[in-house]
Amino acid sequence: MRPAFVYIMTNLRHTVLYTGVTTDLHTRVTLHKAGRGGIFTSKYKITKLVYFERFADIRDAIHREKQIKSGSRKDKVDLITAANPH
Repeated sequence: MRPAFVYIMTNLRHTVLYTGVTTDLHTRVTLHKAGRGGIFTSKYKITKLVYFERFADIRDAIHREKQIKSGSRKDKVDLITAANPH
């Protein structure tokens, strides 16, 4: 079974946060950076990976993505800052 990832990306000004899930983090981030990650990420120029978690099972990753998405922006920023203070 392939590992799965929950990730958070932002734009250069850190004004927009995007949370996603994938089984191929490198390829997915590359697509976002190229402007081909999706309509939302293209529109807001989401190109900077700021956080990720790895899971053995995609179902766990999807569950975690839903938890993160249901939280406030402050919750997401706190999560990012705890793991990636810079």
